[in-house]
Amino acid sequence: MARLKTYLLALATVGVAFAIGYVMQHAAGSSHPDIAASDVDVDSIVDTSFVAPRSYPVGRTDVTGADMALPAVATLGGAGTDLPARILLAAVQSPPADAAPVLDKSDIFDCGITLRAEPRAGALVGLALSAPCLAHERVTIHHHGMMFTAMTDADGMLAADVPALSENALFVAAFDNGDGMTVRTDVPALPFYDRVVLQWKGDTGLQLHAREFGAGYYSDGHVWAASAGDLGRTARGEGGFMTLLGDPEAEAPLLAEVYSFPIGTARKDGTVAVTIEAEVSAENCGTEVAAQTLERHDTGPVRVRDLTLDMPGCDDASGFLVLKNLVENLKIAAR
Repeated sequence: MARLKTYLLALATVGVAFAIGYVMQHAAGSSHPDIAASDVDVDSIVDTSFVAPRSYPVGRTDVTGADMALPAVATLGGAGTDLPARILLAAVQSPPADAAPVLDKSDIFDCGITLRAEPRAGALVGLALSAPCLAHERVTIHHHGMMFTAMTDADGMLAADVPALSENALFVAAFDNGDGMTVRTDVPALPFYDRVVLQWKGDTGLQLHAREFGAGYYSDGHVWAASAGDLGRTARGEGGFMTLLGDPEAEAPLLAEVYSFPIGTARKDGTVAVTIEAEVSAENCGTEVAAQTLERHDTGPVRVRDLTLDMPGCDDASGFLVLKNLVENLKIAAR
Protein backbone atom coordinates (compact mmCIF):
# COMPACT_ATOMS: atom_id res chain seq x y z
CA MET A 1 0.00 0.00 0.00
CA ALA A 2 1.17 3.51 -0.72
CA ARG A 3 1.64 5.56 2.38
CA LEU A 4 -0.36 8.69 2.88
CA LYS A 5 2.47 11.25 2.88
CA THR A 6 0.46 14.26 3.92
CA TYR A 7 -3.00 15.34 4.93
CA LEU A 8 -4.08 18.12 2.57
CA LEU A 9 -6.16 19.97 5.06
CA ALA A 10 -8.12 22.92 3.92
CA LEU A 11 -8.07 24.24 7.44
CA ALA A 12 -4.99 26.27 6.71
CA THR A 13 -4.35 29.95 6.40
CA VAL A 14 -3.35 32.22 3.51
CA GLY A 15 -2.18 35.04 5.66
CA VAL A 16 -5.50 36.56 6.57
CA ALA A 17 -4.53 38.05 9.93
CA PHE A 18 -6.82 39.92 12.20
CA ALA A 19 -4.94 42.99 13.45
CA ILE A 20 -7.28 43.75 16.26
CA GLY A 21 -7.20 44.58 19.92
CA TYR A 22 -9.30 42.48 22.20
CA VAL A 23 -11.01 44.08 25.14
CA MET A 24 -12.94 41.63 27.30
CA GLN A 25 -15.64 43.49 29.12
CA HIS A 26 -19.00 43.04 30.85
CA ALA A 27 -21.60 45.25 29.27
CA ALA A 28 -25.33 45.43 28.74
CA GLY A 29 -26.29 44.26 25.27
CA SER A 30 -23.49 41.72 25.08
CA SER A 31 -24.23 39.02 22.53
CA HIS A 32 -23.98 36.45 25.30
CA PRO A 33 -25.97 37.39 28.42
CA ASP A 34 -23.76 37.63 31.51
CA ILE A 35 -20.68 36.59 29.55
CA ALA A 36 -17.78 38.84 28.70
CA ALA A 37 -17.64 39.29 24.94
CA SER A 38 -15.95 41.38 22.27
CA ASP A 39 -17.19 41.96 18.73
CA VAL A 40 -14.42 41.56 16.20
CA ASP A 41 -14.91 43.28 12.85
CA VAL A 42 -13.33 41.36 10.02
CA ASP A 43 -12.93 43.50 6.93
CA SER A 44 -10.34 41.58 4.93
CA ILE A 45 -11.36 38.08 3.90
CA VAL A 46 -9.68 36.08 1.18
CA ASP A 47 -11.78 33.85 -1.06
CA THR A 48 -9.93 30.63 -1.87
CA SER A 49 -10.74 28.99 -5.16
CA PHE A 50 -12.11 25.50 -4.68
CA VAL A 51 -10.31 22.58 -6.26
CA ALA A 52 -12.46 19.45 -6.23
CA PRO A 53 -10.88 16.04 -5.79
CA ARG A 54 -9.96 14.42 -9.09
CA SER A 55 -12.09 11.47 -10.09
CA TYR A 56 -11.14 8.27 -8.28
CA PRO A 57 -12.22 4.84 -9.46
CA VAL A 58 -14.85 3.75 -6.94
CA GLY A 59 -13.32 1.06 -4.77
CA ARG A 60 -9.74 2.20 -5.24
CA THR A 61 -7.56 1.48 -2.21
CA ASP A 62 -4.25 3.14 -3.10
CA VAL A 63 -5.27 6.68 -2.17
CA THR A 64 -2.22 8.91 -1.91
CA GLY A 65 -1.65 12.42 -0.70
CA ALA A 66 -0.82 13.54 -4.23
CA ASP A 67 -4.20 12.34 -5.42
CA MET A 68 -6.16 14.32 -2.85
CA ALA A 69 -6.26 17.68 -4.61
CA LEU A 70 -8.57 19.32 -2.09
CA PRO A 71 -8.52 23.11 -1.57
CA ALA A 72 -4.85 23.89 -2.04
CA VAL A 73 -4.04 26.26 0.78
CA ALA A 74 -1.46 24.73 3.09
CA THR A 75 -1.04 21.65 5.20
CA LEU A 76 -1.79 21.89 8.89
CA GLY A 77 0.36 18.90 9.62
CA GLY A 78 -0.09 15.22 10.25
CA ALA A 79 1.63 12.11 11.51
CA GLY A 80 4.95 11.30 9.86
CA THR A 81 5.10 8.41 7.46
CA ASP A 82 8.62 7.10 8.17
CA LEU A 83 8.77 3.89 10.18
CA PRO A 84 10.73 4.08 13.45
CA ALA A 85 14.19 2.53 13.25
CA ARG A 86 13.28 -0.21 15.72
CA ILE A 87 10.48 -1.37 13.41
CA LEU A 88 12.73 -1.33 10.36
CA LEU A 89 15.35 -3.39 12.21
CA ALA A 90 12.76 -5.89 13.38
CA ALA A 91 11.64 -6.35 9.80
CA VAL A 92 15.05 -7.60 8.66
CA GLN A 93 16.02 -9.67 11.71
CA SER A 94 15.23 -13.37 11.65
CA PRO A 95 13.13 -14.61 14.58
CA PRO A 96 14.59 -17.27 16.93
CA ALA A 97 14.18 -20.80 15.67
CA ASP A 98 11.91 -21.74 18.55
CA ALA A 99 9.72 -18.66 18.27
CA ALA A 100 6.01 -19.29 17.91
CA PRO A 101 4.58 -18.28 14.54
CA VAL A 102 2.92 -14.88 14.51
CA LEU A 103 -0.40 -14.74 12.74
CA ASP A 104 -1.20 -11.64 10.77
CA LYS A 105 -4.79 -10.43 10.80
CA SER A 106 -4.88 -11.00 7.08
CA ASP A 107 -4.38 -14.71 7.78
CA ILE A 108 -7.71 -14.76 9.60
CA PHE A 109 -9.81 -11.95 8.14
CA ASP A 110 -10.55 -10.58 4.73
CA CYS A 111 -8.79 -7.23 5.14
CA GLY A 112 -10.57 -5.58 2.25
CA ILE A 113 -11.92 -2.10 2.93
CA THR A 114 -15.45 -1.19 1.88
CA LEU A 115 -17.15 2.22 1.90
CA ARG A 116 -20.86 2.59 1.19
CA ALA A 117 -22.97 5.74 0.81
CA GLU A 118 -26.73 6.14 1.06
CA PRO A 119 -28.65 9.42 0.51
CA ARG A 120 -30.86 10.28 3.48
CA ALA A 121 -33.35 12.93 4.60
CA GLY A 122 -32.01 16.45 4.99
CA ALA A 123 -29.60 16.04 2.05
CA LEU A 124 -27.42 13.92 4.32
CA VAL A 125 -25.38 10.95 3.19
CA GLY A 126 -25.08 7.91 5.43
CA LEU A 127 -21.53 6.55 5.20
CA ALA A 128 -20.72 2.99 6.30
CA LEU A 129 -17.00 2.11 6.42
CA SER A 130 -15.73 -1.41 7.07
CA ALA A 131 -12.02 -2.14 7.59
CA PRO A 132 -11.74 -5.39 9.59
CA CYS A 133 -7.95 -5.19 9.95
CA LEU A 134 -7.93 -1.52 10.99
CA ALA A 135 -9.76 -1.54 14.32
CA HIS A 136 -9.41 1.52 16.57
CA GLU A 137 -7.65 3.40 13.78
CA ARG A 138 -7.80 7.07 12.85
CA VAL A 139 -9.48 7.75 9.51
CA THR A 140 -10.03 11.03 7.68
CA ILE A 141 -13.18 11.60 5.64
CA HIS A 142 -12.85 14.03 2.71
CA HIS A 143 -15.82 15.50 0.87
CA HIS A 144 -15.70 18.44 -1.53
CA GLY A 145 -13.24 20.42 0.61
CA MET A 146 -14.72 19.37 3.96
CA MET A 147 -12.56 17.12 6.16
CA PHE A 148 -12.96 15.46 9.53
CA THR A 149 -11.30 12.62 11.43
CA ALA A 150 -12.93 9.76 13.31
CA MET A 151 -11.97 6.42 14.83
CA THR A 152 -13.05 2.97 13.74
CA ASP A 153 -14.52 0.71 16.43
CA ALA A 154 -13.28 -2.67 17.69
CA ASP A 155 -14.53 -4.32 14.50
CA GLY A 156 -13.01 -1.73 12.18
CA MET A 157 -16.42 -0.17 11.50
CA LEU A 158 -17.46 3.48 11.23
CA ALA A 159 -20.85 5.03 10.49
CA ALA A 160 -21.53 8.73 9.98
CA ASP A 161 -24.25 10.97 8.55
CA VAL A 162 -22.53 13.69 6.53
CA PRO A 163 -24.19 16.80 5.02
CA ALA A 164 -23.59 16.74 1.28
CA LEU A 165 -21.97 19.72 -0.44
CA SER A 166 -22.40 18.43 -4.00
CA GLU A 167 -25.30 16.75 -5.79
CA ASN A 168 -22.80 14.31 -7.30
CA ALA A 169 -21.11 13.61 -3.98
CA LEU A 170 -17.69 11.99 -3.75
CA PHE A 171 -16.38 10.76 -0.40
CA VAL A 172 -12.84 9.59 0.40
CA ALA A 173 -11.90 7.61 3.53
CA ALA A 174 -8.12 7.74 4.14
CA PHE A 175 -6.26 5.90 6.90
CA ASP A 176 -2.95 7.02 8.37
CA ASN A 177 -1.15 4.01 6.87
CA GLY A 178 -2.12 5.02 3.32
CA ASP A 179 -5.05 2.63 2.89
CA GLY A 180 -8.26 4.19 1.67
CA MET A 181 -11.48 3.86 -0.26
CA THR A 182 -13.80 6.09 -2.27
CA VAL A 183 -17.51 6.13 -2.94
CA ARG A 184 -19.84 8.34 -4.92
CA THR A 185 -23.60 8.93 -4.68
CA ASP A 186 -26.22 11.37 -5.99
CA VAL A 187 -27.97 13.74 -3.57
CA PRO A 188 -30.94 15.19 -5.50
CA ALA A 189 -32.35 17.01 -2.43
CA LEU A 190 -29.30 19.25 -1.98
CA PRO A 191 -30.67 22.27 -3.98
CA PHE A 192 -33.38 22.62 -1.32
CA TYR A 193 -30.76 23.45 1.35
CA ASP A 194 -28.32 26.22 2.14
CA ARG A 195 -25.22 25.08 4.04
CA VAL A 196 -22.46 26.74 6.07
CA VAL A 197 -19.43 24.78 7.29
CA LEU A 198 -16.88 25.80 9.91
CA GLN A 199 -13.90 23.45 10.18
CA TRP A 200 -10.68 23.49 12.16
CA LYS A 201 -7.99 21.33 13.77
CA GLY A 202 -7.58 20.63 17.48
CA ASP A 203 -8.94 22.55 20.46
CA THR A 204 -9.62 26.04 19.08
CA GLY A 205 -12.74 27.03 21.02
CA LEU A 206 -14.50 27.92 17.75
CA GLN A 207 -18.27 27.60 17.43
CA LEU A 208 -20.81 28.10 14.63
CA HIS A 209 -24.08 29.83 15.65
CA ALA A 210 -27.28 30.42 13.69
CA ARG A 211 -30.05 32.64 15.10
CA GLU A 212 -33.17 32.17 13.00
CA PHE A 213 -35.68 34.95 12.29
CA GLY A 214 -34.43 37.28 15.02
CA ALA A 215 -34.10 34.65 17.74
CA GLY A 216 -32.08 35.59 20.81
CA TYR A 217 -29.27 33.57 22.28
CA TYR A 218 -30.38 30.30 23.92
CA SER A 219 -33.95 30.66 22.62
CA ASP A 220 -35.76 28.08 20.46
CA GLY A 221 -34.46 29.61 17.23
CA HIS A 222 -30.81 29.60 18.33
CA VAL A 223 -29.14 26.61 16.64
CA TRP A 224 -25.64 25.64 17.73
CA ALA A 225 -23.69 22.64 19.03
CA ALA A 226 -25.59 22.49 22.33
CA SER A 227 -29.00 22.89 20.64
CA ALA A 228 -28.64 21.32 17.22
CA GLY A 229 -32.28 21.25 16.08
CA ASP A 230 -33.83 18.18 14.48
CA LEU A 231 -34.86 16.87 11.08
CA GLY A 232 -38.54 16.86 11.97
CA ARG A 233 -38.50 20.61 12.46
CA THR A 234 -36.50 20.97 9.25
CA ALA A 235 -38.88 18.77 7.25
CA ARG A 236 -41.72 21.11 8.23
CA GLY A 237 -39.74 24.11 6.95
CA GLU A 238 -39.60 25.65 10.42
CA GLY A 239 -35.84 25.85 10.91
CA GLY A 240 -32.42 24.40 10.30
CA PHE A 241 -30.15 21.94 12.07
CA MET A 242 -26.50 21.61 13.07
CA THR A 243 -24.32 18.57 12.33
CA LEU A 244 -21.15 17.94 14.36
CA LEU A 245 -18.43 15.97 12.55
CA GLY A 246 -15.22 14.45 13.87
CA ASP A 247 -13.99 12.78 17.04
CA PRO A 248 -12.38 15.29 19.42
CA GLU A 249 -10.64 12.41 21.23
CA ALA A 250 -8.73 11.35 18.12
CA GLU A 251 -5.11 12.36 17.70
CA ALA A 252 -4.80 15.81 16.07
CA PRO A 253 -8.53 15.80 15.31
CA LEU A 254 -10.02 17.58 12.32
CA LEU A 255 -13.47 18.80 13.34
CA ALA A 256 -16.37 20.51 11.60
CA GLU A 257 -19.77 22.00 12.34
CA VAL A 258 -22.32 22.27 9.53
CA TYR A 259 -25.47 24.40 9.62
CA SER A 260 -28.22 23.46 7.15
CA PHE A 261 -31.41 25.41 6.41
CA PRO A 262 -34.25 24.15 4.15
CA ILE A 263 -34.63 27.12 1.82
CA GLY A 264 -36.82 25.05 -0.49
CA THR A 265 -39.53 24.48 2.13
CA ALA A 266 -39.25 27.54 4.38
CA ARG A 267 -42.54 28.49 6.05
CA LYS A 268 -41.80 32.22 6.53
CA ASP A 269 -39.67 35.12 5.33
CA GLY A 270 -36.75 36.47 7.29
CA THR A 271 -33.06 36.30 8.00
CA VAL A 272 -30.84 33.73 9.66
CA ALA A 273 -27.91 35.45 11.36
CA VAL A 274 -24.88 33.15 11.10
CA THR A 275 -21.84 33.97 13.23
CA ILE A 276 -18.55 32.40 14.22
CA GLU A 277 -17.59 32.74 17.85
CA ALA A 278 -14.50 31.77 19.82
CA GLU A 279 -14.58 30.86 23.49
CA VAL A 280 -11.35 31.98 25.14
CA SER A 281 -9.94 29.32 27.45
CA ALA A 282 -6.72 28.19 29.09
CA GLU A 283 -6.23 25.77 26.17
CA ASN A 284 -6.27 28.36 23.38
CA CYS A 285 -5.33 31.68 25.01
CA GLY A 286 -2.28 33.33 23.52
CA THR A 287 -2.31 31.04 20.48
CA GLU A 288 -2.99 31.50 16.78
CA VAL A 289 -6.16 29.74 15.64
CA ALA A 290 -6.63 28.62 12.03
CA ALA A 291 -9.95 27.65 10.51
CA GLN A 292 -11.92 27.60 7.29
CA THR A 293 -15.49 28.22 6.20
CA LEU A 294 -17.33 26.66 3.26
CA GLU A 295 -20.68 28.05 2.08
CA ARG A 296 -23.13 26.63 -0.42
CA HIS A 297 -26.15 28.73 -1.35
CA ASP A 298 -28.86 27.69 -3.81
CA THR A 299 -27.19 25.89 -6.71
CA GLY A 300 -24.00 27.95 -6.69
CA PRO A 301 -20.49 26.60 -6.16
CA VAL A 302 -18.97 26.10 -2.73
CA ARG A 303 -17.26 29.27 -1.54
CA VAL A 304 -14.16 28.74 0.61
CA ARG A 305 -12.64 31.25 3.02
CA ASP A 306 -9.59 30.84 5.26
CA LEU A 307 -8.91 32.69 8.46
CA THR A 308 -6.39 33.05 11.25
CA LEU A 309 -7.10 34.57 14.61
CA ASP A 310 -4.70 35.63 17.35
CA MET A 311 -6.41 34.74 20.60
CA PRO A 312 -6.12 37.09 23.61
CA GLY A 313 -3.41 36.46 26.18
CA CYS A 314 -3.85 34.17 29.14
CA ASP A 315 -4.14 36.93 31.76
CA ASP A 316 -7.91 36.87 31.16
CA ALA A 317 -8.67 33.50 29.62
CA SER A 318 -12.45 33.79 29.64
CA GLY A 319 -15.35 35.11 27.60
CA PHE A 320 -16.21 34.96 23.92
CA LEU A 321 -15.10 36.69 20.75
CA VAL A 322 -17.78 37.28 18.12
CA LEU A 323 -16.24 37.35 14.64
CA LYS A 324 -18.19 39.54 12.24
CA ASN A 325 -18.37 39.60 8.44
CA LEU A 326 -17.05 36.07 8.04
CA VAL A 327 -20.19 34.25 6.93
CA GLU A 328 -23.08 35.52 4.82
CA ASN A 329 -26.42 35.73 6.61
CA LEU A 330 -29.13 33.62 5.00
CA LYS A 331 -32.01 35.51 3.35
CA ILE A 332 -35.08 33.29 3.58
CA ALA A 333 -38.22 33.59 1.43
CA ALA A 334 -41.31 31.58 2.30
CA ARG A 335 -42.26 28.92 -0.27
